[in-house]
Amino acid sequence: QVQLVESGGGLVQVGGSLRLSCTASGGKISSFSMGWFRQLPGKERKFQVAFSWSEDSTYYAAAVKGRFTISRDNAKNTVYLQMDSLKPEDTAVYYCAAGGPGAVAGDYNYWGQGTQVIVSS
Repeated sequence: QVQLVESGGGLVQVGGSLRLSCTASGGKISSFSMGWFRQLPGKERKFQVAFSWSEDSTYYAAAVKGRFTISRDNAKNTVYLQMDSLKPEDTAVYYCAAGGPGAVAGDYNYWGQGTQVIVSS
């Protein structure tokens, strides 16, 4: 069973940066497409970015393209989400996901517990 653990969330001011980490156990990140989603209370999880090994491609939601970057360290079995130029509307709980590829939550089989990001103005 693959387990994902996110870390790195917190409180940041508008225009600031955060780097989220997602470390996998029970499976290799190179075996999956890896994605990041975010969710507001009472709302569905929204796709932000994903990397597909099979397609060797990275996909970004329009709202974060140019500000967010996904990367991975296979040796550490960890995926990162670098978030720059943060805006108040980036405030959400961020989830790491494995499975995919795809841009909807149902495309992914495994999820982390989420990490809260708050962008204050």
